[in-house]
Amino acid sequence: MPRVAATPITPPDQHLVTAREAIEPLYEKLELQTESLVLAAALEAGWPPDEATKALAALRLQDALSTLGRTS
Repeated sequence: MPRVAATPITPPDQHLVTAREAIEPLYEKLELQTESLVLAAALEAGWPPDEATKALAALRLQDALSTLGRTS
């Protein structure tokens, strides 16, 4: 029976990229897809493009402020 060499596990302090660097591209891709879907739905519902864009920007700002604990 052939033997399989064990794969060494790299400790966190020796990784070549940070966790943020590893997940950031996927996060950005999902963010763009979500924004596209939300804007498409708003336009389909009859919102003017500029109002839909402003509403989405306001939601993003509200979410960012909430994340920072600065909601009013």
